[in-house]
Amino acid sequence: MALERCAWPYRVVRASTWEADSAQAELQRTNPLGQIPALVAPDGTVLTESAAILIHLGLACPASGLLPADEQARAQAIRALVFIAANCYAAIGVIDYPERWCSATDAATLDAVRGGARKRLHRCWELFADQFADPSAAADGPYLGAAEPNAVDMLAAVVSRWSGARAHLRQARPGLLATLERVEAHPALAPVFARHWPEPRA
Repeated sequence: MALERCAWPYRVVRASTWEADSAQAELQRTNPLGQIPALVAPDGTVLTESAAILIHLGLACPASGLLPADEQARAQAIRALVFIAANCYAAIGVIDYPERWCSATDAATLDAVRGGARKRLHRCWELFADQFADPSAAADGPYLGAAEPNAVDMLAAVVSRWSGARAHLRQARPGLLATLERVEAHPALAPVFARHWPEPRA
């Protein structure tokens, strides 16, 4: 989404662990942690971490609107991006791979770790809504940071699709959920969401 907002050409390389023919070896050479996304510039420079990629693109391509032009608003947008990465995205890694975060291997312990991380994730989304979403926004009102979706909207809309966050927000912070759904329906972004996530996620 961000690269399209920058109007920069790019090539997508599939590197998912669940597809046998994906470019896992290429990904490992690019990012030894095996995490996606990873952005490789034409000169071979590698950039990993979603928030870092979005911040870089926003600064390198200011006309994209990925980051606000106003200095204070931009600082808050960067803060929001790092909040999602450090808190929400991090918790999802524990939920998906609890065995990486504790020495016990029995199912009960792994389920307990997973349950605690999911509770933490949902609480982090509540805090995100309280700090970064405008509670006075109308039902068809603005996005998280501007009149058009920016990098914060994009990252929040994607990361909130995992681990039951949307279902939790429907009950706990419906205003934020409505904003995220507007992001997904935006004419410039909807085709990307439809391409990668054809089915709704809870």
